[in-house]
Amino acid sequence: MMMANTYLQVLCLSICSLAIINTVSSANENYLPEAYHVSKTIVKNAVSKGAVCLDGSPPAYHFEPGFGDGAETWLVQLSGGEWCRDVEACLDRSKSDLGSSNVMGSWWFTGMFSKNQSGNPEFYNWNKVFIRYCDGGGFTGDVEYVDPATKLHFRGARIFKAVLDELLEKGLKTAKSALLSGSSAGGFPAMLYCDYFRTLLPNTPRVKCMNDAGYFINPKEPFLTNFTELYTSLVTLHGSAKALPKECTSKMSPELCFFPENMQQYVKTPLFIASSAYDKYQINSSIANGINTCIGYSNCTAATNQTFLEFRSRFLNALPKPTNPKLKGVFIDSFNHHSQVQYWWSPLNITTINNLTLSKALADWFYDRNYTYVIHEHELPIPALGVVKEKEHKAKEEQAPSAKSLT
Repeated sequence: MMMANTYLQVLCLSICSLAIINTVSSANENYLPEAYHVSKTIVKNAVSKGAVCLDGSPPAYHFEPGFGDGAETWLVQLSGGEWCRDVEACLDRSKSDLGSSNVMGSWWFTGMFSKNQSGNPEFYNWNKVFIRYCDGGGFTGDVEYVDPATKLHFRGARIFKAVLDELLEKGLKTAKSALLSGSSAGGFPAMLYCDYFRTLLPNTPRVKCMNDAGYFINPKEPFLTNFTELYTSLVTLHGSAKALPKECTSKMSPELCFFPENMQQYVKTPLFIASSAYDKYQINSSIANGINTCIGYSNCTAATNQTFLEFRSRFLNALPKPTNPKLKGVFIDSFNHHSQVQYWWSPLNITTINNLTLSKALADWFYDRNYTYVIHEHELPIPALGVVKEKEHKAKEEQAPSAKSLT
């Protein structure tokens, strides 16, 4: 009975996650007029390396060349999209663009990927790469055997390396600056491979990494253990243990090394962590599915608010200490949203803490202008879409002609 409940909960979380993405895309569409589609590029030699998606198709990415003074600066982004933890779920996933490049279309470049200088002044002219996530194991799997009955391939770690090999030949190896970033399920592998990414670019002066909305913590009791159960399944099914740092797996079980709090100390390359203390996916998984509903309606009970405060405390305690923000930068807000570099980046909806936007904080940290370690002082969760509407209303008021000018 417990396994059935867990399965239903995970299934519901999957459906809810897709709904979140669709809602955010729709809600923010008016704020992202600069968005454009970029076609996919297939890594054709990846198959010979065994670096393939769940269904055996070659991996893919989307590439937009940089220009001007950004022509030698690179953003390499690992996409998210949850995980598949059992054969049945992976079979279903292998029929979608999260498991097969055969059904992948173009990708919407917006937010940090925008070419609009006014809306994205620090990153608009960089080389931008969006690596599609099609292995279901967070780019960590490496299983040689393929069951002839399912024909599923668990090769996420090989995918990451094969794509990077192609990007190096495409110009990445001569970059003067490079940022490896990942969102949601892509956030952990951006941390995991951060030092490896650094070794690929020995002649690049500035190499850094970013985890966007992928700093999922292990809150322990009385909170739910969904992430621990998930990571245990990933280690078994995808053979992920070999991708994890030995410094961590020698001290604890592999599934615990999937938690960023347990392995961030082993990342030697500068790392920036951007997340909400009340990340929508995290609290639905760790507190209760649908717990975010009351945030949107501003009708959470006193008991729920107390639970939120306890969770926030545990989340903040799981972060790197603020002793060296040059090495570990932090930008933690209290908005109830998930994943920011694409859909929460325009002037009207970008995450802001004390008049400091995420884009400004990240750029200052990346370019060594200021080392950010910022935590939102607002202790309870804030409905993100409500803040967007307030900003939109204020902008309209500022743009509207005054009564005096009409007389």
